[in-house]
Amino acid sequence: MDNSYLTAKQVLARYHITDMTLWRWLADDALAFPRPMTVNRRRYFLETDLVAWERARAAAKAA
Repeated sequence: MDNSYLTAKQVLARYHITDMTLWRWLADDALAFPRPMTVNRRRYFLETDLVAWERARAAAKAA
């Protein structure tokens, strides 16, 4: 997988969440949701970080 970025809108669609939920995930340090890169007040999330977060959540759930 290459270092592609997803926009905040794409992240919302990926997880079927609202912008307020994304804001809450980012504010919750215990959740450890990947931090975005901000360019001109737009948020971009590294896709490899999102996949790693998903795998870590799945592993924690399975344990």
